[in-house]
Amino acid sequence: MSGGGQKARMLAGESYFASDPEIVADQRAAAEWMARYNRTLDPAEREPLLRERFAAVGDGATIRPPFHCDYGFNIRLGRGVFLNFNCVVLDVVEVVIGDGTQIGSGVQILTADHPRDPLERASGLEWGRPIRIGRNAWIGAGALVMPGISIGDDAIVGAGSVVTRDVPAGATVMGNPARVR
Repeated sequence: MSGGGQKARMLAGESYFASDPEIVADQRAAAEWMARYNRTLDPAEREPLLRERFAAVGDGATIRPPFHCDYGFNIRLGRGVFLNFNCVVLDVVEVVIGDGTQIGSGVQILTADHPRDPLERASGLEWGRPIRIGRNAWIGAGALVMPGISIGDDAIVGAGSVVTRDVPAGATVMGNPARVR
């Protein structure tokens, strides 16, 4: 691990301990923000709340509550992005979602990763790998997007798929693991 605090390591995609007080404080702030966001009934009031917490929010971006994330400050939404009910974004590192992308209910976008060795995992060590989703992609309900994945422009991910490999632009993938169809 390189120098710097645990949060700096997390943001750089290096190994870190999520129990660090600064990281725990950021998680608490995100939890308080989510409580406000998820009880906001008026859709017109939601976009300003997204701008308050996220790294970037394009015009017309919509997330239907309930919504869950780790921090929010690592999420970048393009113009017209739509996330349906009950999506989860574990944003320990950057998550970028391109203009016009539609994401179905119950989708999980997961940048967080953990050691494979059980002793190392028990120590609380973890890291993140960024996720990039291109423009005009469509991710069906209940899909899982695993750490480090890129999904190209105009791609389609079938409902319930587990995306373990990059998805080329214009491709349709489905299944567990998701494969090009």
